[in-house]
Amino acid sequence: MRMKRVVYHTFCLFLLAAPLQARRDSVVVVHAHEQKVFQRQVPAGNYSGITHLEGNEYAVVNDKSATDGFNVFAIDIDSITGEILNVQDRGFRSAEAANRDGEGIAYLPSTKTILISGEADGKILEYGLDGHRTIREAAVPEIFSKMRSNLGFEALTYSAATRLVWTCNESTLQGDGEASSPTNGVANVVRLQCFDEALRPLRQYAYRMDAPMASASAELYAMGVPELVALEDGSLLVLEREFYVPSSKLGAFVNCRLYQAWPSVEIDKEKPIGEETVFADKNLVYEWKTSLGLFSHEIANYEGMCLGPLLRDGSRALILVSDSQNQYGGVLKDWFKTIVLR
Repeated sequence: MRMKRVVYHTFCLFLLAAPLQARRDSVVVVHAHEQKVFQRQVPAGNYSGITHLEGNEYAVVNDKSATDGFNVFAIDIDSITGEILNVQDRGFRSAEAANRDGEGIAYLPSTKTILISGEADGKILEYGLDGHRTIREAAVPEIFSKMRSNLGFEALTYSAATRLVWTCNESTLQGDGEASSPTNGVANVVRLQCFDEALRPLRQYAYRMDAPMASASAELYAMGVPELVALEDGSLLVLEREFYVPSSKLGAFVNCRLYQAWPSVEIDKEKPIGEETVFADKNLVYEWKTSLGLFSHEIANYEGMCLGPLLRDGSRALILVSDSQNQYGGVLKDWFKTIVLR
């Protein structure tokens, strides 16, 4: 009888452990396609976030659009390779209100509404598919009032599997430590915050970025998390982006690191991050770098990211869009890129 109990308890422990192991399965890259530009079909913009709607349509937020709202792009992707074939702008849907420096965007299928995070006001507001705001907004925890200027909510994502909305501050909050600079070698720490579908705040987790690559002063520098993608297993894809521009402009680069992170140990929403804080585990999925040279103008500041379609072999296309600062100086471009994941 005792042996049966031991076997039974072992079997139960296996059942409990199996889902945990499944949740820790790592995403792998099947293929990373070269970035593409579609200048004739896509107007110059400051594209900072993207989310899938239905079919080949995606909502895209432009942080310097004339008014608050979003564009709708039709994006055609090869069902075998995952490469982007074409991007076509289908117009802007205005909220008929002032631009909020919209950075992140997520679609909620259950309500057929869109959430947009504004970096200027630190709010996450809801919109109808016509572009107009609804009366709902996320109840953002008070700790996020300590976000540094222009380093607030850039990331926004939703998973229908977990029914959770996720965001995070782009860079370290005041009170949580020093923010990364091109000369201090400090790694940013950010707070991953999830909400339910009623936009009520739930759990919060700490995430530590990598230390900067840069080691010299810069004319322009941005180091932070511009985007998240929530996966079905509860993990997150986290885009770590370092944008370095020297005074000469030549030699400017953007280094992107795509991590898979597993939020596990909840932190206090109002307590500063400190030495005792447990950070989410993370695993590097893919890294790439673009730069500006005398004869190379392929630098791309990727800020928007979302899951695209399932491909024929069961792998998934991840779509990325860059912010060209309205094709600044005639040098920057509105680049698009796909990474095929399994």
